[in-house]
Amino acid sequence: MQSRQDILAALTEILVEKFEIDEADIVPEANLYEELDLDSIDAVDLVIMLQELTNKKIKPEDFKAVRTVDDVVNAIEQLIK
Repeated sequence: MQSRQDILAALTEILVEKFEIDEADIVPEANLYEELDLDSIDAVDLVIMLQELTNKKIKPEDFKAVRTVDDVVNAIEQLIK
């Protein structure tokens, strides 16, 4: 998983399979909480799944500012550099 497209594809797969979000709704500017209806427990689950995906520890403070799908992609991109 190297490119932004790879990260977005992996994130999309998680959101569709684990959170039952319609793939058409998963766009970079979509707000995770308001538009995709994730709650704080979902966000924790998402971080755990992303840690498994990247084999990297994600600090909760790194994800506090994450609001949109694009924010998640940016955070993961920084993590795997």
